[in-house]
Amino acid sequence: MPSSSRIDFSRRVPPKELPEWMDGDCSYEDFRACLLSLGKINRWLLGYRPTLAWLERAPRRLQPIHIVDVGSGGGDLLRRIAVWAERHNIAVRLTGIDMNPLATRAAIELTPRESSIRWITGNAMEYQPQEPVDIIVSSLMAHHLEDEQIVRLVQWMEATSRMGWFINDLERSEWSYRMFGWVRWHPIVRHDGPVSFRRAFRTEDWRSLLNQARIPEASATIEKWRPGRLCVGRWK
Repeated sequence: MPSSSRIDFSRRVPPKELPEWMDGDCSYEDFRACLLSLGKINRWLLGYRPTLAWLERAPRRLQPIHIVDVGSGGGDLLRRIAVWAERHNIAVRLTGIDMNPLATRAAIELTPRESSIRWITGNAMEYQPQEPVDIIVSSLMAHHLEDEQIVRLVQWMEATSRMGWFINDLERSEWSYRMFGWVRWHPIVRHDGPVSFRRAFRTEDWRSLLNQARIPEASATIEKWRPGRLCVGRWK
């Protein structure tokens, strides 16, 4: 990991300029191990908290709420949402979509058999469910995308969700970059973590992306969550 004193944190580094190993060729065993490490990081650093807090604001409904997780990875966020919904007596239908078949395989393996969560391999923006989508969430996926891809994603979320959408991602900062280097994770995660923070966002980045997606800034929220998260959401 290069010294942070030589890194410019004022700009978001495009993913094409700074690849993550997890986005490349990877064995299933390594990929699954990375997902397990990321799940531990999310638990230890309260990474689920912003999404669950946002869902607390959802209007209560009698019929099940269909929640779709885009870039669902190993499925840890949807499994946590399932627990949250059961505790709050909220009926939900949960769908996870990821373009990587290794993610779908891992999500199925890591999810209890009695769970009703559906896992789909494919491009979310080509997803055509039989039932309408109420809420779309995404966690730690946006920083894997180029800016123009993020704009298209936000536009799709806006057009597809009936109730709202929420993106839980990283805040770009030297502190977060340094912090991640202190812990010894799986080698791929140890490489990709600091890279992720350089590809991450600041508030002005999201303001620009929302403007490009034609989402009025006043209708969305941009919230910092400690440690190291910057989240964007909108209720309709």
